[in-house]
Amino acid sequence: MPQQGFYGPISDDVWQRAQNIKLLICDVDGVFSDGRIYLSNSGEELKAFHTRDGYGVRSLLTSGFNIAVITGRQSKIVENRMTALGVTHIYQGVDNKLEPYEELLSLYNVSPEEVAYIGDDIVDLPVMNLVGLAVCVADGHPYVRQHAHLVTNLNGGHGALRELTDLLLLSQNKFATAHGMSI
Repeated sequence: MPQQGFYGPISDDVWQRAQNIKLLICDVDGVFSDGRIYLSNSGEELKAFHTRDGYGVRSLLTSGFNIAVITGRQSKIVENRMTALGVTHIYQGVDNKLEPYEELLSLYNVSPEEVAYIGDDIVDLPVMNLVGLAVCVADGHPYVRQHAHLVTNLNGGHGALRELTDLLLLSQNKFATAHGMSI
């Protein structure tokens, strides 16, 4: 019987996978942001990040999870945002996401089954195919959605990451404590 999450039913398979997660690895463009890049007349790059996603990241970190980001683009905005959230392992300008993935497994001494990855496009599949919980945002590429264990109900940059962080906390009975609640 499926579990009931805040965003809809969660299959038993996904719930069980979520219970094992110790490390969350995130793509950035299309996950933390909606994937759009705004350029000013002076060439300055701008991105929008959802505060709920940020709160979810902070909640995971304070609950003992590890979080890293791996992104193909290089951006000072990403470094600033991730640092502000407390994410210490920020891999930018990465063409082959498998290399930092392998490094993170060793660094955190976790098995692939203890890793969740959230992405939105084809470049994310090599890592998604190896992890215990592969997640694609609702508006991710259709081929990537077909290969995910879970497709979020929310779009990238619009709370999809928070949806995943809530699932991880709920599945490990850490939600109330993470949010300072007594349920």
